[in-house]
Amino acid sequence: MTTTGSTVTAKRSPAARIAARAGGGAMRVVLVLVALFWLMPTAGLLISSLRDPADINASGWWQVFTAPAQLTADNYSALLDNGAITESLLSSVLITVPATVLVVVIGSLAGYAFAWMEFPGRDWWFLAVVGLLVVPVQVALVPVSQLFGEIGLFETTLGVVLFHVAFGLPFAVFLLRNFFAEIPRELLEAARLDGAGEIRLFTRVVLPLGAPAIASLGIFQFLWVWNDMLIALIFADSESPPITVALQQQVRQFGNNIDVLAPGAFVSMVIPLAVFFAFQKQFVSGVMAGAVK
Repeated sequence: MTTTGSTVTAKRSPAARIAARAGGGAMRVVLVLVALFWLMPTAGLLISSLRDPADINASGWWQVFTAPAQLTADNYSALLDNGAITESLLSSVLITVPATVLVVVIGSLAGYAFAWMEFPGRDWWFLAVVGLLVVPVQVALVPVSQLFGEIGLFETTLGVVLFHVAFGLPFAVFLLRNFFAEIPRELLEAARLDGAGEIRLFTRVVLPLGAPAIASLGIFQFLWVWNDMLIALIFADSESPPITVALQQQVRQFGNNIDVLAPGAFVSMVIPLAVFFAFQKQFVSGVMAGAVK
């Protein structure tokens, strides 16, 4: 530290000076290069999905920049004509949408109850829910398989949905309870003085304020269920599996059906990306609100 008149200047370490200089244009260039490198497999998959199978087997996807005439939409036409892939996409939607909606709805109600309603053993019940967060999915595979086999839910869409809901609810309740608990008590008391009951209070006050957290939860749950393959391999119907299992089955015949595998994999990746970007503002707001609180 050096003193000049009334000014006190702290001497920075060499590491601090390097970090300060790196925070400018050089760091931006590095971040852009990292982003491009990270997106390279996605770009390769997109280009491969638009190339003829013969061209894919003959050369790498980057060759398209010197021969753009290789690009064609025939692979996507073949994808739409492939009944196994289209049925698997429908199965993924029938599993993912209900599993996401049920987790969001039940998690919101339970989170509000744990945050603002008084009932016997509330704190102990919440601790039990938090404890379920550390239970790995693999532990439940065998007993749940036996249970679903006895009640007729094994290899059914309903069984897969229930499994995802059961393992998605602990995180949902934990996240939304903590978010709802930060709502000012005075706001809720004012609504109660105006004659609002618990249901109206939940729908008119809590849900609008908790929209960012709910959107974040919906994105997390959708991505987890859509991209899951372990649970789908075990519990889903083998005749109409989700897209992840269908693509895994197509990989076994990689050399013969690359024209279906490449566009199918890209479509499977684009759908959750579209959901994320559709709710991007709410997701960022929820993450930032959680960080501030």
